[in-house]
Amino acid sequence: VHAKSNRLKTFMFEGTEISLNANCNCFITMNPGYAGRQELPDNLKVLFRTVAMMVPDYALIGEIMLYSMGLVAARALAQKIVAVYLLCSEQLSSQSHYDYGMRAVKAVLTAAGNLKLKYPEEDESVLMLRS
Repeated sequence: VHAKSNRLKTFMFEGTEISLNANCNCFITMNPGYAGRQELPDNLKVLFRTVAMMVPDYALIGEIMLYSMGLVAARALAQKIVAVYLLCSEQLSSQSHYDYGMRAVKAVLTAAGNLKLKYPEEDESVLMLRS
């Protein structure tokens, strides 16, 4: 980080001289509220700029995933599965080992896509329920 800010061509890292590409950047994505994650130490936090992020539109992501897997009713199915996971996150236990986020939604959507490949003539809403 200091080598880039000082516009050096090379720098020493743990005894090794490394050439610096000025077009490269280093990003750290942190999600300290997630199970098993920790805060970044203060001495490292000062080296990086904080960037605010938004929660993505799970329904839009799901819709695109389902369309890419060949499901015709992707929009309605994505909205339904996202609504189910939203209800789960609001009404079920909030213990840290339960995951109702995008990772869980993606797992269901991927399973639905795999079922669509295996049973292409089956009703898509039935495939979604099975997944």
